[in-house]
Parts: sequence; C-alpha cells; structure tokens
Amino acid sequence: MSEATSIDSQAANWWQTDIIDMRPGEIRYRGYPIEELIGRVSFSDMVWLMTRGELPSPEQAKLLDAALMSAVDHGPQAPSIAIARMAMTCGGSLNNAMASAVNVLDDIHGGAGEQAVELYQAILVRLDGGEPLEKATEQGLASWKEQHGKIVPGFGHRFHPVDPRAPRLLELVNEAASRNEINGRCAGIAREIERQLSTAKGKPIPLNIDGATAVIYAELGFPAALARGLFCLSRSVGILAHAWEQQCQGGRNKGPMPKGWLWDYRGQSQRPVPER
Repeated sequence: MSEATSIDSQAANWWQTDIIDMRPGEIRYRGYPIEELIGRVSFSDMVWLMTRGELPSPEQAKLLDAALMSAVDHGPQAPSIAIARMAMTCGGSLNNAMASAVNVLDDIHGGAGEQAVELYQAILVRLDGGEPLEKATEQGLASWKEQHGKIVPGFGHRFHPVDPRAPRLLELVNEAASRNEINGRCAGIAREIERQLSTAKGKPIPLNIDGATAVIYAELGFPAALARGLFCLSRSVGILAHAWEQQCQGGRNKGPMPKGWLWDYRGQSQRPVPER
C-alpha cells in the first residue's frame, strides 16, 4: 500500500456513519437518493429515517407528526422562548437566539419527556416480569421517587389545570391502538400513573404534554434519550417564530422584567464602607 493510499484510508476511516453517503453529484440518506425522497417524503418521515434507519409506516409517521407539532410552543413564560426573545433584543441573530434557547432545554425545562419514557419503560419491564399493572406502576413510581425525588415527570402542570394537548394526543394513541398499529401498553401505564398520583394527592394530577408525547415516543419505540432530542426539535419551531417576531417588533436590551419592576433584595441594608 502506498503512503498516499494509506493516508486516504486513514482519512476515510476517521468518521464512520450509516446515515449519509455522499459523492460529487450524489447524496443518499440511509441508501435512499435525495432526489427520490424530495416531494415524496415528509419532514416527520425524514426525522424517523435519520434517527431510526428506515422510513416509517404512514401510521407511525402520523403519530410522530402529532407529537412533534403539539409541543412547538408554550409562550414567553417558557424560559426557552423568553431567552430567544431577549437574545434578539441584545442584537443577536436568529441562529444565536435559537442556540441560546435550545441550550436551556435541559433536565428541568425540556427533559421531562425523556424521563417519562424512562419511567414507562421501567414499568414495562415489571409488566413483562409478570406483575399486574397496578402493582408494577406502584413499585415503578416508588423506585422512581427513591432515585429522583418526589416529582413525577409528565404529570401535573403549573399553568394548566388540564393540559389541553394531552387528551387529544391520547385520543390519537387510543385510535392507533384500536387499529393494532401500536400495542397501547405505555398509554395504559400513563393512565394508571395518573390514577395513582391523583388518588394519593386527593386531587387530579393529569397527564401533561411531556407525558403524552412520551407515550407516543415510547409506543413508537424511540429510545428515551431521543425523546429529549425530539422535543428540542419540536420546540425549535416555536423558538424560531418568537425570535423572528421579536426581531420584527424591535426593542433593545429587554430583560426578564418590565422597566420599573425590581427584584426582591434581601441583603444588608445600606451601610458605610469602613476605613481600611
């Protein structure tokens, strides 16, 4: 082997991917030529293809699309949206605002969907081990709280008494399960968690958007970690829309509170600097 061939081989082996094959004048995603995909495959189809390796069935694509579109925005009270708008008033670009916003979609704001999938999957393991649904859910919740604290991801909402997005998503899941497009087991787990949390609390603790989209992602077989990535992808649409709207509205250096509003200072009262 010549030195040039060896160097070429080292360069070719530096990255390995099953996702894209590209040569001058040729682009193939997972083996499919891009020119054959364009106009025949939707964006949701491409999300599935790129992350899962194959094109989804129309039924799978419909559920994935519903989950992605349902979580695109929740207004400027959501930290990610507020950050995008503030970034634009600091003179940033759209991509700067989007990056700033996506970077805060972490364990607390943005991570509940991934965590809910993990919870559902842990309870599924118990069901597969022969435990009945009620016991498997009870034990799964107890184990989750022992490891992660009292907050159960995907249930309850600080703003909505009932999250209007969740019932519709569960309705689509139920319809798909009735047609045997999915098995519906994670939807059953979510309903049982909701029942047990509400009974324990003495008031409704309904499924929220994170828990509902997590049902879909789990039913479709997405790994838990991808659920967070999919939420980031979904919320990026709302982030882009708000950043663009703020750019069109103008405004300079807008912080988290309107002019004239001040934070609650709880430190020392005014005092003189001592002689040194």
